[in-house]
Amino acid sequence: MLTPEVIEVTPGGFEPESHYYPRVPNAQLHPLVRGFLHLGNARIATRYCHLHPEANAEAVHRALATVPQHFRWAGADLFHVTDDRGVRRNVVVETNSCPSGQKSMPLREDQNEDGGYRVLLEGSFLPAVAAQRGLPDGMLAVLSDKNPMETTGYAHALSDLTGETVLHVTLPEDDWQSVARWDDGVLEICVDGEWKPIRAAFRYVTQRPWTRIPPITRTFIYNPVLVCLAGGRNKLLAAKAYDLMNADLREEGLAIRTPETIWDVALREVPLWVERMGGVAVVKNPYSNAGQGVYTITNPGELDAFMAIDHSYERFIVQGLVGNLQWTSRTRGSRLYHVGTVPDRNQRIYVADFRFMVGSNEEGFFPVALYARRARLPLADTLTGDEDSWGMLGTNLSVTRDGAWSTEPNRLMLFDQRDFNRLGLGLDDLTEAYIQTCLSVLAIDRMAQRLRSTKGKFKKRLFATLVPDPTLAQEILE
Repeated sequence: MLTPEVIEVTPGGFEPESHYYPRVPNAQLHPLVRGFLHLGNARIATRYCHLHPEANAEAVHRALATVPQHFRWAGADLFHVTDDRGVRRNVVVETNSCPSGQKSMPLREDQNEDGGYRVLLEGSFLPAVAAQRGLPDGMLAVLSDKNPMETTGYAHALSDLTGETVLHVTLPEDDWQSVARWDDGVLEICVDGEWKPIRAAFRYVTQRPWTRIPPITRTFIYNPVLVCLAGGRNKLLAAKAYDLMNADLREEGLAIRTPETIWDVALREVPLWVERMGGVAVVKNPYSNAGQGVYTITNPGELDAFMAIDHSYERFIVQGLVGNLQWTSRTRGSRLYHVGTVPDRNQRIYVADFRFMVGSNEEGFFPVALYARRARLPLADTLTGDEDSWGMLGTNLSVTRDGAWSTEPNRLMLFDQRDFNRLGLGLDDLTEAYIQTCLSVLAIDRMAQRLRSTKGKFKKRLFATLVPDPTLAQEILE
C-alpha cells in the first residue's frame, strides 16, 4: 500500500482552495504589479539603467539574459530600507533555493487557476528536463519536507501539464530511507513495496536537504542540493558568493546590496562582533531557514540568551541589524533602517520584507511570484531594553510548535489591490528588487559551478576550505 509519505497524483485534480491561502483566489492582483510582470526583461533593464546611470547597460541586459547552470528557480527576501541621508534601496537578506510563494500570489489571469504553479513548471522545470541528456527511465516526482499546500499544488499542476502520474513524496528527516533510496545516483521511491526509479524531481526539501539528497545526482533534481550548499541554504557561503560576484560587478556599476556580513564566526567571537556593531546585530545559524536559527540582538540580555543555547554547528555569521533610525547597527557603510509599512490609523509602522520569486529558461530570468510579510509588533522609535526585538523585526510566517510546522497567515501581505498600497512600493522598487534577485541568484550559481568538477563530482575539499565546519561536512550525503 502507499504510505502517507508517498501519494500518486493523477491529471485533473488541481483544486485552487487546496493550494492557496483562503483569501488569495478572490484577491485581485494590483494593476502596478500586473504591469510589471508584463514588461519583459528588455524594458526592465532599460528602465533600471535610466534610473542608474552608473550601471553598464550591456551588463544589466546580459545578467537578465543569463541562463543559470544549476540555480534555475529562486526567491530572494528583501528589505526596503533607507539611510540617514534618505537614500532608499532594496537589500537582499537571503536567497532561497526551493522558495515558497505560490500559495500567496494572486492569479495573473482568472482563467488559469493553477497560476504561478503552471508559470514555473511550464516556463522553467519542463524545459530544463527536456534539455537533459542521459536521464534514467522513470517517473516524475515532487519531493517535500514541509508546506504541503504548495508542494501538492506543484504535483497536481505537473500531472496536468504532462498527463502523467506524478509521485508526491515527503522525505522525513529521521526516516527518509523507508521512502527513498539512491542507486548509482538514481532516486528510487517505494510504491506499494516496489522501488520506482525517478527520472526528474521538483524539489521542495528545505531542512538540511543534503542529509537526504546527494549534491550531484543522475536523476535530474530541480534545484540540485549543490545549490543549497553553494548558498541557497547556506548563508555563510552565500555571503562569500556575493562578495566574489561584487568584485566583478564593481567595474559594471552594479552590486548585490546586503547588510554588512561577518562570516566564519566562532561562538566565543560573537560578542566581539556584536560590540563592534554597537551592541545591535543579527546572529544567524548559516544553515537554517524559515526564520529558524536567526537571533536579533538589541540588548545584553538577548546576547546572553543566545550564548546560552546549545548550538548544533560551530560557525555563525554576524550581520548588521536593520532597525529604526535611533537604533540600528553601526556598520562600515551607511546606517540602514526600515522604511516599513505605511502608518496605520494608530500611526504604527511595521517592519515588512518581501519575497521575489524568479524562474529561468533558455531566454534568461522571468518573474514568477511576489508577496510580503510583516512583523507581529510595530516598530519602536526607541529601545528601553524590555522589547521583544524578534517580535518587531522577525517577519517569517513559518513557526514550529511542539516540533510541527505551522504558519501565521494573518501577517501575510498580498500584492493585491488592498495590501500592496500599505507597503509603499512602486514600479521602480520592483525593478530594483528584480535586478537584485537575479544578481544574487547568479552569484550563488557561479559558486555552485566552482563546487562541481569537470568530471561532475562534488569538490568536497574546496567546500571544506570555504566552509570550515566539520559538523556540516559530516552531514552531506555521499
